[in-house]
Amino acid sequence: MSFALPTLTVSQMFGQRTIRPLTAAALCGITFIKDRLIAIDSIKGHLLEIDPTSDNSRILNPHQVEEFLDVTGLAVWDDTLWVSRENSVYLCKLNALDLEHFVTLPYAADGVAIWDTTVYVSCQRLGYILVFDRETRKEITRFYAPGVGIENLAVNQEMLWICDRIEQSVYAMDRATGELQFSVLTPFECPTGIAIHKDEIGKESIYVAYATEEPYIRDNPNADPSHELTFRDRTFIHPLYYHYQPDKRYALSNGYLIEMSYAEEIAPLDEVYLPDVEWRIALPSETERQKVKHVEPIGIPFTEEVIEGQRVAVFKFDSLAPGERHIFGWKALLEVRGIKYRITPRDVENIPKLSPELQTRYLVDDDDLAMNTTIVRRAAREAIGSETNVLRKMHSIRNYVYDELSYGIKPYIDTPDTVLERGVGSCGEYVGVLLALSRLNGIPCRTVGRYKCPPHSDLVGVPLQPDFNHVWLEFYIPNFGWLPMESNPDDVSEGGPYPTRFFMGLCWYHIEIGKGITFETVTSKGARLTKEDIPIGDLAINHIRFTILKELPPF
Repeated sequence: MSFALPTLTVSQMFGQRTIRPLTAAALCGITFIKDRLIAIDSIKGHLLEIDPTSDNSRILNPHQVEEFLDVTGLAVWDDTLWVSRENSVYLCKLNALDLEHFVTLPYAADGVAIWDTTVYVSCQRLGYILVFDRETRKEITRFYAPGVGIENLAVNQEMLWICDRIEQSVYAMDRATGELQFSVLTPFECPTGIAIHKDEIGKESIYVAYATEEPYIRDNPNADPSHELTFRDRTFIHPLYYHYQPDKRYALSNGYLIEMSYAEEIAPLDEVYLPDVEWRIALPSETERQKVKHVEPIGIPFTEEVIEGQRVAVFKFDSLAPGERHIFGWKALLEVRGIKYRITPRDVENIPKLSPELQTRYLVDDDDLAMNTTIVRRAAREAIGSETNVLRKMHSIRNYVYDELSYGIKPYIDTPDTVLERGVGSCGEYVGVLLALSRLNGIPCRTVGRYKCPPHSDLVGVPLQPDFNHVWLEFYIPNFGWLPMESNPDDVSEGGPYPTRFFMGLCWYHIEIGKGITFETVTSKGARLTKEDIPIGDLAINHIRFTILKELPPF
């Protein structure tokens, strides 16, 4: 039975749809032959032609499956298919699929792309993208790999496009010089393949394949209890949208319309009487990547204040008496996207001095940062060594903290001196250490958070609850402003190298609330309640809910 794609263009067929090919286990390389979508299932060795409207697929190599096992990269030029497998690159005619050896590397050849007579091959172990001449099969030059993970490749007239599994990023590199132009964060983890499609009017679109494992609860009638945790393959293809703004030094990527609710339920551990209560909860921030479309109260109305440029909801009670119960909070409609800044150390070499206001506000110990302790001050010196460039200093501080700490969840936050001595910290404790070391080195920093939407964008319309709250930070560079940096998610390997996906970058699921201010405070008769008085957690139970409504349209 013949297999034919519909007459619609691929762009029309895909739309914003996630493509989940039937039977596929791990899609790695993907490519287009005009409007035909071709992919390699690395685990099964299936070279697939995929119908994006139905997820149906056809095996193009039914008699050569073994030869295509463990293929990771895929490219097409004219009537020739190129693949990377283990340490080598091969080519073959599309109508025959008999692999012919092209070149062998000392380590694994991860991805391959071709433009005319130029062949690009990525190799994580070498840390380079090697460039070969197709006719002579000799290496012409090599470019530094932009990320630390396994990278796959696609190429067009001007750009070499690189997706990195660990970095969760796609990089745009000048294919002639190897100069990195910009990068974007992908909306999902573990991008394993990338392809460029050109429609009938010449418009190009980028598609990215993803492959990982997902946990699920399996019903096993032979076990007691009968439910057990196991894992299954998860692989799909999704369009990548981006908007690069060179004047602002950042690129935006895929995003979602999200409804977020935050509510407090008065339920004290011990009944108390509090007169003249004002309960303040920070509202979502308006930023380059996050747009607040609407905010409304939950339970009871609130008034609004602006504290240090941040919107805050204020709920007022004449008193909170023993036995009294309330539910109150806010619901916000947000448009959120991924953002990634492209700023180099050379860009920040001749920046102006910090203003006195910034020094007074963001270079001091205003949150139990233990900046005067011996261990913290020594760590601040060791973290930067002799470095003077502010961007390299910040990167060195981050890496130093990642070297010194391992991630662990705790019910409370210790001060940075205790955390450094212990060597284990939660996200909030990572932030505390990063704030202390950065401020001691003259870099203004502030805390940002406080939640991440569960990154299950396929569960549209389904209420989602985060497992934990989460905080990260921003650091300030004159002429460039505040730049985001995650606290601990990039601390993924022992001793590095560490990815930089969230160094000057945030994915769509980061929700920015109350930058540089306390997220939630309670006052009684004008006096702020402290943890020593009554912790907020002893007064109320918070309820956080996210609902992903839809993916935002392309730019």
